[in-house]
This record gives sequence, structure tokens and C-alpha cells, in this order.
Amino acid sequence: MSLLEVEDIDAYYDESHILRSLSLEVEQGEVCALLGRNGAGKTTTLRSVAGARPPDVRAGTVRFRGDTVSEMPAEDVAMSGIGLVPEERRVFPNLTVEENLHLSQVARNRSNTVGRSVRASGDVRPLSEIYEAFPRLDERQNQMAGTLSGGEQQMLAIARALRQNPDLLMLDEPYEGLAPQIIEDVEDAVERINEAGTTVLLVEQNAAAAMSIADRCYIIDQGRIVFDGDSETLRDDDETRQRYLGV
Repeated sequence: MSLLEVEDIDAYYDESHILRSLSLEVEQGEVCALLGRNGAGKTTTLRSVAGARPPDVRAGTVRFRGDTVSEMPAEDVAMSGIGLVPEERRVFPNLTVEENLHLSQVARNRSNTVGRSVRASGDVRPLSEIYEAFPRLDERQNQMAGTLSGGEQQMLAIARALRQNPDLLMLDEPYEGLAPQIIEDVEDAVERINEAGTTVLLVEQNAAAAMSIADRCYIIDQGRIVFDGDSETLRDDDETRQRYLGV
């Protein structure tokens, strides 16, 4: 049984059919990359897994650790152990780094209070572990998030999701708009997170950067999976990369 199983998902925005019988699996402990051009359906896939609306998922099943989560509201999917870092980062600019991180604890405590189902590993991750994974945030604990660089804000967005102690961390375009050196810093952080036991599903347009840390890759094109294989196989497959990724 895979950690995440997505089976024959059909997702729509209004009447626009975006995902077409899409299926994929993510194994426990791996870094899995979902690659594709703009508009291929990458973000829609993550939002469908997370239970976000829109899109409107009209067919198919999402299972997490064997349990069906397709019909759950987004907050319950998150409480089951799936964390999503959206493309827009969405840090709170007028709060400090540490205040942004504390919000994750408040959200989880509130969910517990209203009686939602929380997995056994549902306690928030200690700040000491967060700062160990992100030393730069440790240096900026009392700095306003709005004054951080783009790369630091991305690290904060990832750290905030990690604070919820997810079993699966989904990252939507974490390298977008970042300088090459900052991309390397974010890559290092993602690898440390994975080595500590968190499974990662990475959506990224920067295929070369994603393949450098991913164990396995999918390529999505027009809402369908057109490639499923390990990163080394994709790096050696010039025809597939040129056809679907343009690289």
C-alpha cells in the first residue's frame, strides 16, 4: 500500500475539464516530483489531493495511508497528515517569523477543540526541530515576515506547514522566482526534511532542480500522466523531456 494513492481523478473548474482520469502514487519516505508545463494540471492535482475547492472533483478516489480522504473537507485532510504549501507562500507579513510558526499550533489546537479526527502523530513539531531544519529562520526569529527575502519567505511557508507535523508535505512551485543560490538553500532544506522522515510531493516547473532531489518523477500533460519513472531515467530520456517539458 502506497502512502498516497490517487485513482482516476476527474477535476473541473466550472465546466473546464482539467484532470482526466489522473492516477498516481507516492511511496512512504520518497521525494516524488510532479512536472509539466504551465496549465498542465499540476496545481489542480495538489488541490484535489488536499480537498481544496475549487477544483470540483467529480470522479475518482484519493486514499491516504489506505483511508479514503476524497470526501473530506480540506481542514480534515490536513489533520489526517497532509500538508500543502501553496504557490503564493501566504506568510503573514506583519507578524514575526516565530509568530507565523506559532499560528500552526493555534490552528491545530482549534481543530482538536472542535472534535476533528487527529492522527496519533498529530502533535505540532517543536520549534527547535524547525529551526534545526531552517537555520536561517532561527537567525530571524524576531524579524517581520514581510521584510524577509523571497527565499526566506518560501522557507517560512514550508516551515509553517512542517510545524503541523505532516506525514506528506506537498510543495507547489517552491523555487518560483528564486535565484539559483537560494534554490539550492531551499533544496537543502527539503532534503533535510525528507531525511528526517517526511514524504515529499513536489510540483515544480524547474525540472532540472526537481530531478536533482526527487527519487521518482511524474510528468503531467493536459491533465493526464504521460511519464512515470525514476529521476535518472527521465534525465536520460531527452525525447520525453523535450516533448513535455521543453528541456
